[in-house]
Amino acid sequence: MKIRILYIICFFLCLSIYSQKKFHFLGNNADKQELTFDLINNLIIIPLEINGHQLSFILDTGVNKTILFNLTKRDSIGLNNVKKVFIRGLGDGEPIEALLSKGNQFRVKKLMSSNQDLYVILKDAFNLSAKMGTTIHGIIGYDLLKDVIVKINYNTKRIVFYNPKTYKSRKCRKCEVFPLQFYRKKPYINVGARIDTVNNIVTPLKLLIDTGGSDAMWLFEGTKEMIRTPIKHFKDILGEGISGTIYGNRSKIPSVSIGKFILKEPTVSFLDSSSTFNARQFKERNGSIGGNILKRFKIWIDYPNKKISLKKNASLKSGFYYNMSGLHVIYDGQELVKEKAITRMLDSRSDGNQSSNNIISFVNTYNYRFKPKFKVDKVVIGSPAYKAGILKDDVIVAINNKPAHEFKLEEIITLFQTKPNRRMKIKVKRGITNLKFEFRLEKRI
Repeated sequence: MKIRILYIICFFLCLSIYSQKKFHFLGNNADKQELTFDLINNLIIIPLEINGHQLSFILDTGVNKTILFNLTKRDSIGLNNVKKVFIRGLGDGEPIEALLSKGNQFRVKKLMSSNQDLYVILKDAFNLSAKMGTTIHGIIGYDLLKDVIVKINYNTKRIVFYNPKTYKSRKCRKCEVFPLQFYRKKPYINVGARIDTVNNIVTPLKLLIDTGGSDAMWLFEGTKEMIRTPIKHFKDILGEGISGTIYGNRSKIPSVSIGKFILKEPTVSFLDSSSTFNARQFKERNGSIGGNILKRFKIWIDYPNKKISLKKNASLKSGFYYNMSGLHVIYDGQELVKEKAITRMLDSRSDGNQSSNNIISFVNTYNYRFKPKFKVDKVVIGSPAYKAGILKDDVIVAINNKPAHEFKLEEIITLFQTKPNRRMKIKVKRGITNLKFEFRLEKRI
C-alpha cells in the first residue's frame, strides 16, 4: 500500500513539473496576450521577463533553446541549478562555453512558465546589441512557441499569442495554410524556387522558417544539384552565429513560390559546408527563409497543430535590396557632442510683452549631450567602400553632410540599400585624424 501511495505522489509530482515547463495564461478566462514589438533589421524584439527582470529578446523560430548572451551587472538575474556546457551553431568557429541554468521563471506579460531552461553564453560572441543599435539580451523560440498559436503582423508591429485550447481560427479567403515539419524542434516548410536564370525549372526545397534571420533566403550549396551559386554574385558577410562569422555568396534568383504566392528576384545567400556544418545535420534541409520574406505576410504560426498560415500584405511585390556599400556599421556607445543653443532675451526695460519698441537680442550658448556613436565593424573586400579606402574601426562622423549622431543605426543600414549609383560622402575619424571619402553604391548582382 505504501508503494502504491508513493507511486501516485511521484506521478502527480511529475505532472506538476511538466505543466510548469509549459507556458500558461494567467488570470480568469485568459485566452490571448497581445503586445507591440520592435522590428529592427527584419527581426522581432519582444519583452521577456526572466526571474523578475525585464529583458529584450529576439523571437526566433530558428532556435530550440533559450539563450542569454548579453548580461550586464545592471541586468543581472539570479540563476538556478547551473552547470557548464558547450554549444555550437552556424559559423566556422569552435563550440563555445556556456552555462545551463534550470528552473527559471519566464514571463511575457500574462504568459508565464515557472520551470524553464536557460543557456547563458559567458562571452557575447554575437555583439548583437552593437549591430542592431539597441540592447538585445538573447533569443527565444521553441520554448515559448510550442505552447501557443501566434499571429505576427509586421506592418503594425503587433503580435498576439493565443491559447490553443480556446483559439478559434477565422475563415480567411486570401490566406493559405501550409503544413510544418519539425526537426529538433525547428519548423520547416516546402517551397519551390527557380534558381537557374536560364531554364524555367522549379526546384522543390525544404527550408527552415527563421524569424531570427534578417535576410530573405539562405541556400546550402550541394544539398541539391541545382543549388549552386549563380555566375553573378559577390562574397559577403551574412552575419554572426554562435560559432563565428558567417560568410557566403550573395546573389539573386528569378523567383521563389510559397504556394500561390510568388516573390520575384529575391536576394539569396549561398553558404558552403564549412559555415553550415551543424545546420546540415538535417539531411533534407536546403536552407532557410528569413525576415525579408516573412515581413511581406501576416503570419499565423501554429506549433501545436504543426501548420502555418500566410496572408500577403502590401509589400509582397516590393523589391529586394542589399547593402551596396560594403560597409558593416555598428553602434559604438555614446560620445559627448557640443550643440549650439540660442537663447532669446527681451529688452530689460520691457514688461515682457512683445511690441515693435522692444529690443530682442540672441545669446549663443552651448550644451553638451551624449549622442550615439557608430564605427565600421567590417568592410567587404572589393566593395565600393573598400576601394575608397575606408577601414575597420573608422568612426563615422557624418554621412552625406549629416552628422552621424542624428541617424539611427537602422537608418544607416537602409541608406546603404537604396538605389545603385547613389553618391555617398562619408566623413570618418581615424585615430585623431578626420578623413573624407566618396563613393557610389554599386549594384553587384
